Amino acid sequence: MALTKQVRLQKYLAQSGIASRRRAEEMIREGRVRVDGRVVTEMGLKIDPDAQSVHCDNKKVEHREQPHVYVLLNKPQGYVTTLSDPQGRPIVTSLLKNIATRVFPVGRLDLDTEGALLLTNDGALAQRILHPSHETTKSYEALVAGIPAKSKIKALETGIELEGRKTWPAKITIIKRKEQNALFRITIHEGRKRQIRKMFQSVGHPVIALKRIAYGKLALGSLKTGSYRFLSAKELEKIFL
Repeated sequence: MALTKQVRLQKYLAQSGIASRRRAEEMIREGRVRVDGRVVTEMGLKIDPDAQSVHCDNKKVEHREQPHVYVLLNKPQGYVTTLSDPQGRPIVTSLLKNIATRVFPVGRLDLDTEGALLLTNDGALAQRILHPSHETTKSYEALVAGIPAKSKIKALETGIELEGRKTWPAKITIIKRKEQNALFRITIHEGRKRQIRKMFQSVGHPVIALKRIAYGKLALGSLKTGSYRFLSAKELEKIFL
């Protein structure tokens, strides 16, 4: 994709494979991006990539035309879905061996959540998956404490008030009862921080373990924890089904 003479800074970062556009905007707000040596924190700045120098986290951003790479990782617990961590915790990209292209996670999974995580250098695809207007669904398996009453599950499916905003409708199915706990499959298209944990906590049944199992109809399947595989164009289409 050829760059225009003037391009918005966040778009340039996404096109350069630094992060999704939404995450690039966060990085700009956090003061991690410099243009011609000056820290930029405002949105909407347009730059000339041929005439101006851009650094992110003190590293020069080079725009290279690279083939797009799409990777599905089964993230283990204990890994952060950022490209660096000031606390020194392990990052998900350290699990990707023999991949020369810089890729970034599409969205996040909490430190204590495992499962399907898409990584790519395609900022446009990441934006399509993450933007609320596209309503891309994500499915999870959650082991929760106790056996929630049907009325509580109905309330979660319909939408509940969380931090001043009502959640969008969700699809929730019980998979099995496990001793005194219950295992559910949950499908949502929102991406609020720790949303599923907060939803079940609000009805008195905290989540014990959480795993993302699919983006749309792109399922994790038998991919082992800590392993990854490359995705074909046909598989990518399943994300939006």
